[in-house]
Amino acid sequence: MRKIDALLHEYGLSHQNPTNKLIHWFCVPAIFFSVVGLIFSIPAGPLPELLPFLGDFANWATITLILVLIYYVTLSGPLTLGMLFFSALCLALANFIDLTFGYLWAVSLGIFVIAWIIQFYGHKIEGKKPSFLKDVQFLMIGPAWLMHFIYKKWGLSY
Repeated sequence: MRKIDALLHEYGLSHQNPTNKLIHWFCVPAIFFSVVGLIFSIPAGPLPELLPFLGDFANWATITLILVLIYYVTLSGPLTLGMLFFSALCLALANFIDLTFGYLWAVSLGIFVIAWIIQFYGHKIEGKKPSFLKDVQFLMIGPAWLMHFIYKKWGLSY
């Protein structure tokens, strides 16, 4: 069994309840975005000069997402492509909020707190602890778990 299959299976064991699954479809992407937004809010410092080819996206969120995508590559090339697309959407949305409204950090922090409260409620319904309490790597598997369902629905291998 491939490592990605084992991780998705183990993650899925604590996500069987339909209500908890539905909560995860909203909250996992929201948490992913909020983390991107919080990291995007960190002043870029020397990054624009060091990485001019990234333009306005020479920031800590982009660097972090590159590292996240490297992790996904070790698990599944096809899932990495989906996560690259979603990561790019998160970066674009963070940039839009930052440029249009400002206070990206506050918006992201609010989303983060509310989404985690709802996630923990979902696990209370489920009657099982969140997977990341067993292994922190499951914080990264949650988004991939959702992406693999999208791939299955579209008939794509992951």
